[in-house]
Amino acid sequence: MDRVAEILAEASAEVVEPRFRALAAGEVMEKAPGEVVTIADREAEVIIERRLRELLPVPVVGEEAVAADPGLARALHSEPAVWLVDPVDGTANFIAGRPEYAVMASLVRSGETVAAWIWQPETATSYTAELGSGAWRNGHRLTRTPAPGDPADWRGSVKSRFLSPDRRRTLEANAAAFGEISEGRHAAGIEYPDIAEGALDFILYWRTLPWDHAPGSLLINEAGGLSARLDGSRYRPEAPGGQDGLLVAADPEAWERTRDILIGR
Repeated sequence: MDRVAEILAEASAEVVEPRFRALAAGEVMEKAPGEVVTIADREAEVIIERRLRELLPVPVVGEEAVAADPGLARALHSEPAVWLVDPVDGTANFIAGRPEYAVMASLVRSGETVAAWIWQPETATSYTAELGSGAWRNGHRLTRTPAPGDPADWRGSVKSRFLSPDRRRTLEANAAAFGEISEGRHAAGIEYPDIAEGALDFILYWRTLPWDHAPGSLLINEAGGLSARLDGSRYRPEAPGGQDGLLVAADPEAWERTRDILIGR
């Protein structure tokens, strides 16, 4: 666990942090319509992939490698163990000079996330989680307190970018039952820890790319919260294009109440 955390911090220090607010012309590229990548993303992934494979020689499913060859993501289903890597989560924030970005990795065995790491460079904060062993922030155990009793006091986020217009209108109308709804911070590696730390009580995601959600889902579940599909099944990482919809909440009761309010049973 400690060595992977070191690998993420080392790669960040070598090629990510030096480019924060210092990206040169030509170091930001479009990899797909509406999707951008930087030289920092690509170089960090290469470093992390090499060092993780030295630690455990299994396939590495990295966000940027999959962007170039989508077939690589099949390893999540075909291989007994896989590393997942998001070299710069929150790339748009990183490009804009906002500090809400992270470097993330997770280990998946037989389709289940068994270990997770989130490194937040700008605050030097490391989050780790191990299946059945708990969640941690900089070596201190994380335990999420339950959400307040009244949903009118809850703070949450509904990610509506990938929703149909009809579903978006319904969810946004239902969300008025909660105390505060924000757009979130546009980086899963910041938002999941926000729930674990009590800054948010729930988030509804729709598109669930595995490198974005595997680390945080394990962190939340090990801290006492719940990250689950809308049918109640626990989150398991899938190749892009798989199941949509993921609700993350401070505790199982809050998860149930949030789902009932937002979408019904």
